Amino acid sequence: MAVRVRQQPYIQQPSMPEQPQQQPSKKVYKKKHKLLSTREKFLYVVFIGIVALFAVSILHTQGEIQTASMEIQKIEAEVQEVTKQNVDLKVSVSELSTYERIWVKAKELGLTLNEKNVKVVPGE
Repeated sequence: MAVRVRQQPYIQQPSMPEQPQQQPSKKVYKKKHKLLSTREKFLYVVFIGIVALFAVSILHTQGEIQTASMEIQKIEAEVQEVTKQNVDLKVSVSELSTYERIWVKAKELGLTLNEKNVKVVPGE
């Protein structure tokens, strides 16, 4: 079986008469390439805004932490002062409640020891 290939005849384009070369015009427009498109500018502005927002948020949080730690230190100093006062008061109570001191104060006030007035309460 033979296959025929049909050939198309070559068509020659008519030649254009040569025109004298025109000199390029004095105005040459350079194609300006934009560095950033409007979408890219918008995305950069949004990114910078988000970074600034996070920075301000972090600084605010650090300020609150600093304030809280200062308050904690003040409260701890107050607790230490009250603890010291409590210890001093316990020492003074133990000094003032000795039997000898109580007996001296009782004599100064004119009190006497009368064993007949003493009542013993049975322990439960």
